[in-house]
Amino acid sequence: MDFSSVLTKIKEIISQEQNRERVFDKDVAEALGINQLTFATMKKRGKLPYEEIIEFCAKRKISINWLFYDQATKSLEEETGKYANIRYFRDIYASAGGGAFNEEEEGETLVLDPHMVDMLGGAREVKNIDSINVLGDSMEPTFYEGDIIFINKNQKDIKKGGVFVVSTPIGLFVKRVNLKSNGELDLISDNPLYSVESVDANSVEIIGRVVGSMRSF
Repeated sequence: MDFSSVLTKIKEIISQEQNRERVFDKDVAEALGINQLTFATMKKRGKLPYEEIIEFCAKRKISINWLFYDQATKSLEEETGKYANIRYFRDIYASAGGGAFNEEEEGETLVLDPHMVDMLGGAREVKNIDSINVLGDSMEPTFYEGDIIFINKNQKDIKKGGVFVVSTPIGLFVKRVNLKSNGELDLISDNPLYSVESVDANSVEIIGRVVGSMRSF
């Protein structure tokens, strides 16, 4: 990438926008919001004004990779589409109780590679998934303390059992569940040292099914 080639592309963009045959360096400086003398000095030194160029491209929805590296936008979209972002709530823990799951929180962003996206059900399902941490040893050896678990909030049907994140009056738990005919819900730990807890199914909220995990090292 060199100053001259990037400058030529920016001039072409301005030319199309303003329907002008000729675009000068001063026009580029103005479009980038840079003093003309400063821009002339940067050009002489071959120093690209990255921050201003990024803002220039962002306003016009132009690919930075195309401007700097001639990478086709379509190929970038295809590669980017293989990855997925999900919300990660670092400060929310489930298993030993405590904490709450607040849909209003933004959380952090966790980037999943294509393999992980497939493991969690594909791009369509990933849109419904949030992630939190495991606390305690009640679900060992399935989940260990510090593991990140992935919760599909669109899967809340507990009739067939499975591992779910459940919000109870005394905290947030990750447990296997079993709905009994009397309306009670068994919260079952995978660690045999923990006994089964039964609660009124109407007193809890099913956050979603645990569809995967990532070990923390």
